[in-house]
Amino acid sequence: MSDATVACFDGVTHYHGATRALHALSLEIPRGGVFALLGRNGAGKTTAIRCLLGLLAPSRGRISVLGEDASSLPFAVRDRIGYVAEGQPLVPWMTVGEAASFQAATFPSFDRKLCDDHLARLDLPLDRRIKNLSRGQRAQVALSLSLSLAARPELVVLDDPAMGLDAVVRREFLEAMIDLIGDEGRTVLFSSHVLADVERVADRVAILDRGVLRANAPLDVLKERVRRLHGVFPDAAPEAPALPGIVRSTRRRNELLLTVAAGHDAAEARVRELGARHVEWETLPLEDLFIEYTSASGGAA
Repeated sequence: MSDATVACFDGVTHYHGATRALHALSLEIPRGGVFALLGRNGAGKTTAIRCLLGLLAPSRGRISVLGEDASSLPFAVRDRIGYVAEGQPLVPWMTVGEAASFQAATFPSFDRKLCDDHLARLDLPLDRRIKNLSRGQRAQVALSLSLSLAARPELVVLDDPAMGLDAVVRREFLEAMIDLIGDEGRTVLFSSHVLADVERVADRVAILDRGVLRANAPLDVLKERVRRLHGVFPDAAPEAPALPGIVRSTRRRNELLLTVAAGHDAAEARVRELGARHVEWETLPLEDLFIEYTSASGGAA
């Protein structure tokens, strides 16, 4: 793993019993910026994150994090990682201040001042019990505690941290996240089902589908390269041509739709050869790209 990479999956496969959650996942997470891990429910996102953190052992393959094997991370390396789990699990009977004190006692480099300053900015009183907070407030507390595990955490892992939050709270959460990771060199691995949020903050995205990596690229590059071709025919549309680089194909009466990740010129030429009277290219927002890759008829890039 190079200095430009904060974590690396090398051929990682993982089974939950007889169910395969990840298949031969090879993926590098570059240092700095926000890396979004996307997928439908059951795609393997949480499994990948838990393997990365050493909470699960891969059935096959290897993962390195901050230069160490993820299966045996030294405490000094764990202390350089912040983590907010799905659902923001916190001890409900603790007050906000007690939760911060517990974290400070558990992690020697916990930055209590950073935590208290952030909680004060969010108007979260230290004497309020966790069970009496709203879901959005619990998410903010979890983020504050995670990002304060070290004075300057190098890697922050957020597993769908804003799940179930309303639009206003999600926006506040994302802005707080960006503020706190703005220092040069910090890296965020960010899993989310809310693709509009991802599109706002992510520098790079990877898409998992049933445990298989379908796409991995900077967000702007992915949106530029993966485009949809509309071919209109005088009669019923023909079957889609078998060409490399086609992610998904759809026939709608006299229209053939091809989502193409590579070989755009070849795809257009072939559609014209099949008799299309009109051909047009369309760029896609992230939500549409995600659907193209993870629908039942989607393919690999």
